[in-house]
Amino acid sequence: MDTAAFIRLLQDTTACTDRSTVKRIIRFQRASDYRNFLEQLPQVASSSSPHKSIRQMPSIRGIACRLHPEETLERFAGRVWIEKDCKISVHSSSQKSITVDKGIPWGVNQIKAPQAWGTTTGHRIKIGVIDTGADFSHPDLRHSLSRGINLLNRSMLPHDDNGHGTHIAGTIAAANQLQGMIGVAPRALISPVKAFDHNGSAFVSDIILGIEWCIRNRVNVINMSFGMKTRSKALLGAVNNAHNAGIIIVASSGNDGKRRSVDYPARYPQTIAVGATNKLRRVAAFSNRGAYIDVYAPGDKIVSAWLRGKYNEMSGTSMATSHVSGAIALLLAHKPGLSPTEIKAIIKRSVQPLRGNKARRTIGELDVMRMMQAVDKS
Repeated sequence: MDTAAFIRLLQDTTACTDRSTVKRIIRFQRASDYRNFLEQLPQVASSSSPHKSIRQMPSIRGIACRLHPEETLERFAGRVWIEKDCKISVHSSSQKSITVDKGIPWGVNQIKAPQAWGTTTGHRIKIGVIDTGADFSHPDLRHSLSRGINLLNRSMLPHDDNGHGTHIAGTIAAANQLQGMIGVAPRALISPVKAFDHNGSAFVSDIILGIEWCIRNRVNVINMSFGMKTRSKALLGAVNNAHNAGIIIVASSGNDGKRRSVDYPARYPQTIAVGATNKLRRVAAFSNRGAYIDVYAPGDKIVSAWLRGKYNEMSGTSMATSHVSGAIALLLAHKPGLSPTEIKAIIKRSVQPLRGNKARRTIGELDVMRMMQAVDKS
C-alpha cells in the first residue's frame, strides 16, 4: 500500500473547507498497513496540515475523518474498509421535572435490589457510562463518580449539558441515604464517558473511542443507553474487543414499540439487550420486544438525578438499561471474576415472569435476589 499517497489524499480532503464532506470511518485490513500509516502520518503531515482532524482508533485499526461523498478510495480497495460515521442518539422518550424525590425509586424496589444490600452494594465495581456526561455537583452522585473522560473536549471534565447521563448515573449508583435517592448499586463507581452532545447525539466514532477508553481503564461494565437502526462493523469490532477483555456491555433495545427488532448495539450477541417494563410488570408500550431482548427492567416513569441537583422523571429503554448495569455491579462485587457470557446466562435464567398472556415465558424481568441465588448455587 502506498501509505504516503493515502495520507496525502486524506489531507487534501480534510483541508477542504466546503461543507460537502461527510464523516467516515476507515479501517485497515492489515495490521502492517495501519502501523505504517501511524508511523508516516506525523512525517508526511506538515505542521500546517489538518492531520489533527484524523482521529485514531487503534483497537479496530481505524481512523475517523471527513471525506468527499464521491471519494471511494477505490485505488486502496482490498486494503481498507470504509463506512459512514453515523449519528447515534440516546434512548429516552417522555420526561418531566420532579420537585423532590427521596428514598428508593420504584424500579430499584421492583428488581429487589434493597434485599441484596446486606450482602452486596456493588463496592468498587467500575461502570463506564457512555452518555452525555454527569452532574459532578449533584449531592446524590458526589461519592459515586470518578473523573471519566470528555471525548468532545478532552481538557474538560465530562460535565453533563443534557441530563440523560446524570439520570442514568443516578439509577445505577446514587448514594444519598438521608436527603436524596438511592440507586441499584450505591457503592459502585461510575466513570462518565461523555460522547454525546447537549442534544443527546454522537457519532459512532465517538462511541468507539469511548469503548477504547473503557477497555484501557479496565471498567467492569459498560452502560450503553443509546442506539441506531444501522449495523456498523466498526462498532461491532469495538464491542467485540470489550467483550473479549471481560467487560459486560448492557445496551438499550430502543423505544419504537417493535415486536421483532431491536436497535444496534443491543442487537449484537456480545451485549445484553434490555427492554422496559412498567409498574405492573408488563412490557412498556414504547419498548422494543421479542426474541432479541435478553431481559426486561423498569423503564416507565423512572425518577432519577438531573442537572443542578434536581430530579426528573423519564421513560425509555435507557432507564431500564441502567437498572441492569447496577444489578450486574451487585453481582460482580459479590462474586468477582464472572465472565460476560456467564453473567448473561445468570440474568436470563433468574428472571421474574412478565405479566400478560402474550409474554414469552423464557424472557422476563430482572430479579436481583434470584440472580444472587443462581450464582450461589453454581
